Amino acid sequence: MRLDHLSYAAEPDGLASTAERLGELLGQPFVDGGVHPRYGTRNMTLPVRGGIYVEVVEALDHPASDKAPFGQAVKARSALGGGWLGWVVCTGNLPKIEARLGREAVDGNRHLPDGRELVWKQIGVNGLIADPQLPFFIHWISPFSMHPGNAPSDVILDRIEISGDPQRVRDYLGGDLDDRTDYYTGKPAEPLDIAWIAEHGTPGLVACQFKTPKGEVRI
Repeated sequence: MRLDHLSYAAEPDGLASTAERLGELLGQPFVDGGVHPRYGTRNMTLPVRGGIYVEVVEALDHPASDKAPFGQAVKARSALGGGWLGWVVCTGNLPKIEARLGREAVDGNRHLPDGRELVWKQIGVNGLIADPQLPFFIHWISPFSMHPGNAPSDVILDRIEISGDPQRVRDYLGGDLDDRTDYYTGKPAEPLDIAWIAEHGTPGLVACQFKTPKGEVRI
């Protein structure tokens, strides 16, 4: 397993404005990621060195955003003013995760502006809703050549800060994120630096620290 991407819910002025502000902070623009028709959401993405990406996501005025857990989670976070929604782990052993969580992964897809379709399966959003410190899991079906993190970037993720219980997260993951070979990229997965914050009110992803052409940036 490895960190795949970080999800940030759009602030009150919407997806484009939120993505523009974050892109200015990071010194690199976000690009249009397309609509998630099954979830009633859309996103913009920014690649981060190491095959990771940051997404800004917005719920659409569509019935799917009220029915799909991911759409519900995005809508609820944006209603609170937006901000970090959660972190997402890429897994190569989806059946093991499904067995541990007691349910099947759901399909996901979105069409990129150039017409290509990204396809994946994901599971664990209900866990995120119930306990925001927990990640959810993604298993990519599309090749890594299409992955939003597979692009040149001058932005490096230095650390993520989570308010919560590290043992609770390890138990949920079924182990630690480590530096074993990533099934998806075929390369060693870089160790993830997580700073655990024991007391910060509601559990969840609190902040992310980046190294950028403008220097260190904490969002």
